[in-house]
Amino acid sequence: MTHRKAALINCPTCGKEQVWSADNPWRPFCSERCRLIDFGAWANEEHSIPVDPELDEFD
Repeated sequence: MTHRKAALINCPTCGKEQVWSADNPWRPFCSERCRLIDFGAWANEEHSIPVDPELDEFD
């Protein structure tokens, strides 16, 4: 019988190591609190996805 090792990841907000599991409803975060902190940062435009300004203009 082959056993798979559980994948360990770090929470993007607090860095706490955790097992990547379908049992965690907040993954990749460790908790709802960390998920909400990250969501708030996006809402406040503290995070953004870089874009190429040349691709943003129409000819």
